[in-house]
Amino acid sequence: MVTKRLIPCLDVHAGRVVKGTHFVDLRDAGDPVELADRYNQMGADELVFLDIGATHESRDITLQLIAAVAKRVFIPFTVGGGIQSIDTIGTLLDHGADKVSLNSVAVKNPALVAEASRQFGAQCVVVAIDAQPVQVTEPRSVPVDPSVALDEQSMYEVVINGGRVRTGIDVLKWAQRVVGLGAGELLVTAMHCDGAKQGYDLSLMRALSHVSVPVIASGGAGMASHVVDVLQVSDAALLASVLHFGTLTLAGLRQSCLAVGLPMRTLEM
Repeated sequence: MVTKRLIPCLDVHAGRVVKGTHFVDLRDAGDPVELADRYNQMGADELVFLDIGATHESRDITLQLIAAVAKRVFIPFTVGGGIQSIDTIGTLLDHGADKVSLNSVAVKNPALVAEASRQFGAQCVVVAIDAQPVQVTEPRSVPVDPSVALDEQSMYEVVINGGRVRTGIDVLKWAQRVVGLGAGELLVTAMHCDGAKQGYDLSLMRALSHVSVPVIASGGAGMASHVVDVLQVSDAALLASVLHFGTLTLAGLRQSCLAVGLPMRTLEM
Protein backbone atom coordinates (compact mmCIF):
# COMPACT_ATOMS: atom_id res chain seq x y z
CA MET A 1 0.00 0.00 0.00
CA VAL A 2 1.31 3.45 -0.94
CA THR A 3 1.92 5.56 2.15
CA LYS A 4 0.64 9.12 2.58
CA ARG A 5 3.24 11.84 2.98
CA LEU A 6 3.63 14.92 5.18
CA ILE A 7 5.81 17.48 3.40
CA PRO A 8 7.02 20.73 4.98
CA CYS A 9 7.42 23.56 2.50
CA LEU A 10 10.06 26.26 2.79
CA ASP A 11 8.86 29.34 0.87
CA VAL A 12 12.10 31.30 0.62
CA HIS A 13 12.54 34.99 -0.17
CA ALA A 14 15.81 36.90 0.20
CA GLY A 15 17.41 33.94 1.96
CA ARG A 16 14.72 33.57 4.64
CA VAL A 17 11.69 31.31 5.02
CA VAL A 18 8.53 33.43 4.81
CA LYS A 19 4.83 32.76 4.90
CA GLY A 20 1.76 34.89 4.27
CA THR A 21 -1.83 34.64 3.13
CA HIS A 22 -2.61 34.17 -0.58
CA PHE A 23 1.12 34.72 -1.25
CA VAL A 24 1.14 38.27 0.23
CA ASP A 25 1.66 39.87 3.68
CA LEU A 26 4.76 37.76 4.22
CA ARG A 27 6.07 37.04 7.73
CA ASP A 28 9.58 35.85 8.56
CA ALA A 29 9.58 32.20 9.66
CA GLY A 30 13.26 31.47 10.10
CA ASP A 31 16.45 30.26 8.51
CA PRO A 32 15.88 27.69 5.73
CA VAL A 33 18.86 25.52 6.64
CA GLU A 34 17.88 25.35 10.31
CA LEU A 35 14.24 24.61 9.51
CA ALA A 36 15.20 21.95 6.97
CA ASP A 37 17.39 20.25 9.56
CA ARG A 38 14.61 20.41 12.17
CA TYR A 39 11.98 18.91 9.88
CA ASN A 40 14.36 16.19 8.76
CA GLN A 41 14.92 15.20 12.38
CA MET A 42 11.19 15.43 13.20
CA GLY A 43 10.26 12.81 10.62
CA ALA A 44 9.15 14.74 7.56
CA ASP A 45 8.60 12.42 4.61
CA GLU A 46 9.99 14.91 2.10
CA LEU A 47 10.95 18.58 1.90
CA VAL A 48 10.02 21.23 -0.66
CA PHE A 49 12.06 24.44 -1.15
CA LEU A 50 10.39 27.13 -3.27
CA ASP A 51 12.13 30.39 -4.09
CA ILE A 52 8.92 32.38 -4.34
CA GLY A 53 10.44 35.50 -5.86
CA ALA A 54 12.78 34.01 -8.43
CA THR A 55 10.34 33.86 -11.36
CA HIS A 56 8.78 37.32 -11.24
CA GLU A 57 12.15 38.85 -10.25
CA SER A 58 13.76 37.09 -13.24
CA ARG A 59 16.67 35.60 -11.32
CA ASP A 60 18.14 32.20 -10.54
CA ILE A 61 17.79 30.24 -7.31
CA THR A 62 20.70 30.64 -4.90
CA LEU A 63 22.71 27.45 -5.41
CA GLN A 64 24.75 27.90 -2.25
CA LEU A 65 21.59 27.82 -0.15
CA ILE A 66 20.27 24.74 -1.99
CA ALA A 67 23.53 22.90 -1.36
CA ALA A 68 23.52 23.88 2.32
CA VAL A 69 20.00 22.53 2.79
CA ALA A 70 20.77 19.35 0.87
CA LYS A 71 23.67 18.57 3.22
CA ARG A 72 21.31 18.63 6.21
CA VAL A 73 18.44 16.47 4.94
CA PHE A 74 18.26 12.76 4.16
CA ILE A 75 14.77 12.70 2.69
CA PRO A 76 13.61 13.51 -0.87
CA PHE A 77 14.25 17.20 -1.53
CA THR A 78 12.35 19.18 -4.18
CA VAL A 79 13.48 22.62 -5.39
CA GLY A 80 11.50 25.13 -7.42
CA GLY A 81 11.37 28.76 -8.45
CA GLY A 82 12.98 30.57 -11.35
CA ILE A 83 13.90 27.45 -13.34
CA GLN A 84 14.07 28.33 -17.03
CA SER A 85 16.25 25.71 -18.73
CA ILE A 86 17.35 22.10 -18.80
CA ASP A 87 20.83 23.23 -17.74
CA THR A 88 19.44 24.83 -14.58
CA ILE A 89 17.63 21.61 -13.74
CA GLY A 90 20.85 19.64 -14.09
CA THR A 91 22.69 22.14 -11.92
CA LEU A 92 20.07 21.94 -9.16
CA LEU A 93 20.22 18.15 -9.18
CA ASP A 94 24.01 18.36 -9.02
CA HIS A 95 23.71 20.63 -5.96
CA GLY A 96 21.63 18.14 -4.02
CA ALA A 97 18.03 18.42 -5.19
CA ASP A 98 16.27 15.10 -5.81
CA LYS A 99 13.42 16.66 -7.78
CA VAL A 100 12.66 19.99 -9.42
CA SER A 101 9.34 21.82 -9.40
CA LEU A 102 8.31 23.51 -12.66
CA ASN A 103 5.46 26.00 -12.42
CA SER A 104 5.22 29.14 -14.57
CA VAL A 105 7.89 27.87 -16.96
CA ALA A 106 5.85 24.74 -17.68
CA VAL A 107 2.99 26.92 -18.93
CA LYS A 108 5.28 29.10 -21.02
CA ASN A 109 7.44 26.25 -22.31
CA PRO A 110 5.71 22.85 -21.95
CA ALA A 111 8.50 21.20 -23.94
CA LEU A 112 10.78 21.68 -20.93
CA VAL A 113 8.66 19.21 -18.95
CA ALA A 114 9.11 16.57 -21.63
CA GLU A 115 12.83 17.24 -22.00
CA ALA A 116 13.44 17.15 -18.25
CA SER A 117 11.54 13.89 -17.95
CA ARG A 118 13.51 12.38 -20.83
CA GLN A 119 16.92 13.45 -19.52
CA PHE A 120 16.49 12.97 -15.78
CA GLY A 121 13.47 10.68 -15.40
CA ALA A 122 9.86 11.38 -14.54
CA GLN A 123 10.60 10.79 -10.85
CA CYS A 124 12.64 14.02 -10.85
CA VAL A 125 9.95 16.20 -12.45
CA VAL A 126 7.23 17.81 -10.34
CA VAL A 127 4.86 20.18 -12.08
CA ALA A 128 3.45 22.75 -9.68
CA ILE A 129 0.00 24.09 -10.51
CA ASP A 130 -1.38 27.20 -8.83
CA ALA A 131 -5.17 27.16 -9.07
CA GLN A 132 -7.85 29.80 -8.63
CA PRO A 133 -11.61 29.56 -9.13
CA VAL A 134 -12.54 30.79 -12.61
CA GLN A 135 -13.45 34.46 -12.85
CA VAL A 136 -14.63 35.20 -16.36
CA THR A 137 -14.24 38.97 -16.00
CA GLU A 138 -10.51 38.80 -15.28
CA PRO A 139 -8.18 39.64 -18.22
CA ARG A 140 -5.86 36.98 -19.67
CA SER A 141 -2.55 37.72 -21.34
CA VAL A 142 -1.11 34.27 -22.09
CA PRO A 143 -1.72 32.54 -25.47
CA VAL A 144 -3.62 29.32 -24.75
CA ASP A 145 -3.58 25.97 -26.50
CA PRO A 146 -7.25 25.23 -27.25
CA SER A 147 -6.83 21.68 -25.88
CA VAL A 148 -6.30 23.04 -22.34
CA ALA A 149 -8.37 26.22 -22.53
CA LEU A 150 -11.18 27.06 -20.14
CA ASP A 151 -14.64 25.98 -21.24
CA GLU A 152 -18.16 26.26 -19.85
CA GLN A 153 -17.54 23.38 -17.41
CA SER A 154 -14.25 24.75 -16.06
CA MET A 155 -14.19 25.42 -12.33
CA TYR A 156 -10.51 26.19 -11.73
CA GLU A 157 -7.96 28.18 -13.70
CA VAL A 158 -4.17 27.96 -13.76
CA VAL A 159 -2.43 31.14 -12.56
CA ILE A 160 1.28 31.86 -12.85
CA ASN A 161 3.96 34.27 -11.60
CA GLY A 162 2.88 33.80 -8.00
CA GLY A 163 -0.79 34.24 -8.88
CA ARG A 164 -0.25 37.54 -10.65
CA VAL A 165 -1.28 36.30 -14.10
CA ARG A 166 -4.42 34.38 -15.08
CA THR A 167 -3.78 32.09 -18.02
CA GLY A 168 -7.14 30.94 -19.33
CA ILE A 169 -5.99 27.33 -18.80
CA ASP A 170 -8.26 24.76 -17.15
CA VAL A 171 -6.52 23.14 -14.18
CA LEU A 172 -7.83 19.62 -14.79
CA LYS A 173 -6.95 19.70 -18.48
CA TRP A 174 -3.52 21.09 -17.69
CA ALA A 175 -2.87 18.38 -15.12
CA GLN A 176 -3.60 15.68 -17.69
CA ARG A 177 -1.46 17.49 -20.27
CA VAL A 178 1.67 17.70 -18.13
CA VAL A 179 1.32 14.09 -16.99
CA GLY A 180 1.25 13.17 -20.65
CA LEU A 181 4.42 15.21 -21.18
CA GLY A 182 6.22 13.23 -18.49
CA ALA A 183 5.61 14.85 -15.13
CA GLY A 184 6.04 12.28 -12.37
CA GLU A 185 4.14 14.22 -9.73
CA LEU A 186 1.89 17.25 -9.33
CA LEU A 187 2.01 19.88 -6.59
CA VAL A 188 -1.33 21.67 -6.63
CA THR A 189 -1.89 24.85 -4.60
CA ALA A 190 -5.38 26.25 -4.12
CA MET A 191 -4.24 29.85 -3.94
CA HIS A 192 -7.62 31.07 -2.68
CA CYS A 193 -7.07 28.84 0.38
CA ASP A 194 -3.35 29.49 0.89
CA GLY A 195 -2.53 30.71 4.38
CA ALA A 196 -6.19 31.06 5.36
CA LYS A 197 -6.11 27.96 7.62
CA GLN A 198 -9.70 27.07 6.73
CA GLY A 199 -8.90 23.75 5.10
CA TYR A 200 -7.77 22.52 1.71
CA ASP A 201 -10.04 22.79 -1.33
CA LEU A 202 -11.27 19.20 -1.22
CA SER A 203 -13.37 19.57 -4.37
CA LEU A 204 -10.30 20.53 -6.37
CA MET A 205 -8.15 17.79 -4.89
CA ARG A 206 -10.87 15.19 -5.35
CA ALA A 207 -11.16 16.14 -9.02
CA LEU A 208 -7.40 15.71 -9.42
CA SER A 209 -7.36 12.30 -7.73
CA HIS A 210 -8.05 10.67 -11.11
CA VAL A 211 -4.68 11.59 -12.64
CA SER A 212 -2.18 8.77 -12.96
CA VAL A 213 0.63 10.31 -10.88
CA PRO A 214 0.80 11.31 -7.20
CA VAL A 215 -0.75 14.64 -6.23
CA ILE A 216 0.57 16.83 -3.40
CA ALA A 217 -2.17 19.06 -1.98
CA SER A 218 -1.22 22.57 -0.91
CA GLY A 219 -3.02 25.53 0.60
CA GLY A 220 -5.26 25.78 3.63
CA ALA A 221 -4.06 23.62 6.52
CA GLY A 222 -5.10 25.04 9.88
CA MET A 223 -5.76 22.00 12.04
CA ALA A 224 -5.05 18.29 12.02
CA SER A 225 -8.49 17.39 10.64
CA HIS A 226 -7.78 19.42 7.51
CA VAL A 227 -4.71 17.30 6.81
CA VAL A 228 -6.54 14.06 7.53
CA ASP A 229 -9.37 15.10 5.20
CA VAL A 230 -7.13 16.00 2.28
CA LEU A 231 -5.08 12.83 2.58
CA GLN A 232 -8.25 10.87 1.95
CA VAL A 233 -8.18 12.20 -1.63
CA SER A 234 -4.52 13.16 -2.20
CA ASP A 235 -1.18 11.41 -1.88
CA ALA A 236 0.56 14.05 0.21
CA ALA A 237 -0.09 17.25 2.14
CA LEU A 238 2.17 20.27 1.87
CA LEU A 239 2.52 22.16 5.15
CA ALA A 240 4.05 25.55 5.90
CA SER A 241 2.91 28.13 8.46
CA VAL A 242 1.17 25.61 10.74
CA LEU A 243 4.55 23.94 11.23
CA HIS A 244 6.79 27.02 11.11
CA PHE A 245 4.83 28.82 13.83
CA GLY A 246 4.11 25.76 15.99
CA THR A 247 0.35 25.37 15.44
CA LEU A 248 0.81 21.71 14.50
CA THR A 249 3.63 19.17 14.73
CA LEU A 250 4.63 16.42 12.36
CA ALA A 251 4.37 13.86 15.16
CA GLY A 252 0.86 14.95 16.06
CA LEU A 253 -0.26 14.95 12.44
CA ARG A 254 1.17 11.48 11.89
CA GLN A 255 -0.75 10.17 14.89
CA SER A 256 -3.97 11.78 13.66
CA CYS A 257 -3.53 10.14 10.27
CA LEU A 258 -2.76 6.73 11.77
CA ALA A 259 -5.80 7.00 14.04
CA VAL A 260 -8.13 6.99 11.02
CA GLY A 261 -6.24 4.22 9.24
CA LEU A 262 -4.24 6.23 6.73
CA PRO A 263 -1.06 4.37 5.72
CA MET A 264 1.99 6.29 6.94
CA ARG A 265 5.73 5.67 6.75
CA THR A 266 7.14 3.87 9.77
CA LEU A 267 9.74 6.03 11.47
CA GLU A 268 12.93 4.55 12.88
CA MET A 269 13.30 5.28 16.57
